[in-house]
Amino acid sequence: MGGHCDMNRVKGSMSRAHPLWLAYIVHRISGIILALFLPLHFWVLAMALTDPTRLDGFLHLTEHSLVKLAEFGLVVLLAIHMFGGLRLMALEWLPWASWQKTLAAAATALAFLTATLFLLNAYGG
Repeated sequence: MGGHCDMNRVKGSMSRAHPLWLAYIVHRISGIILALFLPLHFWVLAMALTDPTRLDGFLHLTEHSLVKLAEFGLVVLLAIHMFGGLRLMALEWLPWASWQKTLAAAATALAFLTATLFLLNAYGG
């Protein structure tokens, strides 16, 4: 406590090796990328209100495989950020034990499952 200094924590070597540190970083990076995507999203929404024919032309681009792959990436980011946020709320509000690594892995698995279902629907529908 008080004056005690954990050298591993100061150096960052042990804390960054922990799987939950990776969950922390992925949650932050996904949030930044989603925040950078929002202006494009709002621009397309504005197009829907102001110029529907231009919007139709823009939406025609979404039929390309590369765009579908990018949409898959976006859904991955959304799912990772959502499940990472749920994990953080659990950390703050629930009594926590050593199984938090399992919850972080489950959150990641659910994120990729959600995104994969979206991708399958995008190519199948």
